[in-house]
Order: sequence, then C-alpha cells, then structure tokens
Amino acid sequence: MKLQMLGCSFHQTAVDFRERLNFSGPELSDTLKAFRQEFPNSELVLLSTCNRTELYTSTAGSEALDREEVITFLARQQNLTAEELLDRLIYRSGASAVEHLFTVAASLDSMVIGEAQILSQVKQAYDRACTFGSAGPLTHSVFQAANRAAKRVQTETAIHRRRVSVPSVAVGEVIPDFFDSIDNKSVLVVGAGEMAEETLRYLRTAGARQITLLNRTFETAATMAAQFECRCDRFETLPDQLHTVDIVVTTTSAPNYIIEKIGLRRYRQAAKRANVVDSRSRRSS
Repeated sequence: MKLQMLGCSFHQTAVDFRERLNFSGPELSDTLKAFRQEFPNSELVLLSTCNRTELYTSTAGSEALDREEVITFLARQQNLTAEELLDRLIYRSGASAVEHLFTVAASLDSMVIGEAQILSQVKQAYDRACTFGSAGPLTHSVFQAANRAAKRVQTETAIHRRRVSVPSVAVGEVIPDFFDSIDNKSVLVVGAGEMAEETLRYLRTAGARQITLLNRTFETAATMAAQFECRCDRFETLPDQLHTVDIVVTTTSAPNYIIEKIGLRRYRQAAKRANVVDSRSRRSS
C-alpha cells in the first residue's frame, strides 16, 4: 500500500487547462462517490483549487491503482479524453507523493510562498473525503501528518510574517508599480467571498477611499460593503464601471472570464469617445 498523486498545478499548466480540470461544489461530492463505486478498495482525497487539481489515491493490499485507470477516471469526470491529460499531468508515488503533499500543505509549493489559504483547502479536501467515505487508513495517516507539519511551519518559522497571499501581493507590490498612492484612485473589486474580504482589508490599510464592490448576489455585496464602508452596485453595471475606475481587482470563482479582451477594448474606446466629447464641450463653453 502506497500513496500516489496525479494532478497538475500552476507550475506545469496554463490557467485555461486548470479551469477545465477544476472541481467545484457538487462536482467534488459526485466525483468522490463515483470513485468509491468504481474503485471500492481504493482511497481518494481530491484537492481542487484555482491553482491546482490533485488526486491522492491508495489501494489496499499489494495491487496499486494503475496510473492509466486514474487518468481515465479523471478524464471521464471532466468530459475530457485521456490523451488530453496524459502529457500534462504529473505523477508521484510513495515517499515522493508524501513529500509533495507535505510541501503543498505547508504552502511551500504555492504561487505566493507562505500563503495561508492552502492549509485550510487541504484540510477541507481531507474532511470531504472522510464525509463521503473515500478516505482510508493511508490517506487518514498521511493527511493528518501533513496537517500537523503545516501547522508547525506556521508557528515555528517566519514564513507567514510577510505578504503571504495573492491579495496582499497585489495591493502591496503590484499596484505600487503603477501608482505612487491609491488614496485618490477609484478601485473596483468584483466578488464578495473570502478573497474579496482580504483584498478590501489590504486596500483600506493602503489608504484606498473610493472603493466599489460588485457581486452577482447584491445582498452579499451590500453586507460586505457596509463592513468596509465602501460602495456597492449591481453586477450588471460591470461594463459601465470598467471605463470609470483606475484599478480593477477580480476575486470571483467564476469558471469563465468575466472580463474579456474584446469587451475591454470596447469599454476603452467608449471611454475615449466620452473624453473627446467632454473636451469639445468644454472648449465650446
């Protein structure tokens, strides 16, 4: 009995491919149930985030689950072909798979080293596997150990004592490359989940005062906007908002692009026309 890992992350694959492999909500539960039915003697913990999709498997006895079987199963769940996955997924087994899991849980393999979200995501993946009965003796042992090790990394090292999340890097390091200060800049935040909340917190700390929050569920946006004392508006106003603000930060979990290149070009052209009309009216007056 040994642990195997099959999957991909931002290290090897582009965003569009990761989006095709991503599992969300009911898909996760359905996949764990389907795995249990197809491989009743095997274990599965499925970790799926915006940056990675990884299947940790193990089989009781000496017969290890074949790599091709897992690829075929994954392809079927996501309406892909095995050929589309074969050369894009990484495979680790035994000690290498265990080491990889520990590295991921400790946020040493993250896009932003030390970010705190990944540990909770690993724990949620394990808890979900326990709930649907796809975890087993080996995954119980390995994931619990990875959780303990990651917590030690958090408490016994300095890795989390700097900017350690995508929102913190965006606000603290990316935006300053374009603006000396954001206290007089208008900012649009799209989304009202955990990432949006963290983004708003950093924006406020950085001095942003003109913030508008959009979300598909207006009531959720209104609640969060009240918490951070900023404006909120209907999601449908996004096209109009784009050519009136200085900074746009999107934090949604949407499976598709919410701002497309063609649309963005159209918004810019509309803004330019508006500026030309405005300047002409000023001259005529």
